[in-house]
Amino acid sequence: MTGLTLYVGNKNYSSWSMRPWLAMTAAGIDFQDVVIPFDFAAGNPDIRAISPTGKVPLLRHGDLLVWESLAIIEYVAELFPDAGLWPADRPARARARSYSMEMLSGFRALRGACPMNIRRPKQALSVGADVRADVARIEQIWKEALGRSGGPFLFGPFTAADAMYAPVVNRFDVYDLVADPETLGYMQQVKAHLAYRKWEEAARAEPWVVPEDEV
Repeated sequence: MTGLTLYVGNKNYSSWSMRPWLAMTAAGIDFQDVVIPFDFAAGNPDIRAISPTGKVPLLRHGDLLVWESLAIIEYVAELFPDAGLWPADRPARARARSYSMEMLSGFRALRGACPMNIRRPKQALSVGADVRADVARIEQIWKEALGRSGGPFLFGPFTAADAMYAPVVNRFDVYDLVADPETLGYMQQVKAHLAYRKWEEAARAEPWVVPEDEV
């Protein structure tokens, strides 16, 4: 055991928890996985005893706490430089980080209208122009990256950039937001990845339902 503990929220809904969990799992990094369910109206007050922000995900490594999805990924990438969390090629690594930062700071319309929900039966959702603009930009990112790498993932092998966009794969799927064959092909590759399937299996087994995340 590496001494790493990753605190995550409900796997059915917690998109930010999913990102570092997938990145670390796909890279073969050993860590303890602790779920803190957010099934209260204002979250789970128990997280305040652990997290300085009162949010998940949170990584504990000895006495060190690291929060925010991308910061966690970067810290673990430094701990395990040979794990392949980022592309080995420097220009590709720069693009991967740029795409990941864009995910971190953008696409608020999509995230607000279409919460991640692993268990949601696939059903089309009518969305506004702002959501459609987010969808179009994400598809552009994916096409650009896949065109450079040749696939099957954004930079060839699965990297942190794929983990950062994995919750979008769920959103595009369950809300039936896309029809482009290349987009759907990439989504299928992500959904078939062992790390994604492990997260999905755990999400489907959870008993908690959060009404505000059910669209």
